[in-house]
Amino acid sequence: MPWGGPAILTVPLGLHERDVARILAEHRDWIAAERAKQIPRLALDPRAVCEVDAQHAARELAGMVADEEAAALGVRYRRIAVRDQRTRWGSCSPSGTLSFNWRLALAPLEVLDYVVVHELCHLREPSHSRRFWRLVESRRPDWRERRAWLREHGPELLAFRPAA
Repeated sequence: MPWGGPAILTVPLGLHERDVARILAEHRDWIAAERAKQIPRLALDPRAVCEVDAQHAARELAGMVADEEAAALGVRYRRIAVRDQRTRWGSCSPSGTLSFNWRLALAPLEVLDYVVVHELCHLREPSHSRRFWRLVESRRPDWRERRAWLREHGPELLAFRPAA
């Protein structure tokens, strides 16, 4: 169900209304529990955030972390891109482009820092293997806490849209 939006039920063609009502009744508690998880906690004001400014901030902060950490990891990246991704916080292309979600500028700096280091580590270890996670841990021993913040608050942050 979309964060903060109405629950969406997709019904196969030909399913009788009485069966739809029964399915909804059977899942009422689950739907209520999922809705309860969607209480806004980040206190983000859509009127106070300018997406363009946040993109610039994300690019600048990611660049600062990437420049420092790339040298420490012995890797080189080609460029940094900041995008309006709907499901990802970051990615690393084989050509060395690091892409980041602009909403990371709205997260705690430690979270943005973790995502940048995570993507830089992919320049040495492409998969999420044990070696990859050991490499991340060597640079950010508290990466689990930072990832936990994203798992807890990420859906709300990804759903955030600034006012036009």
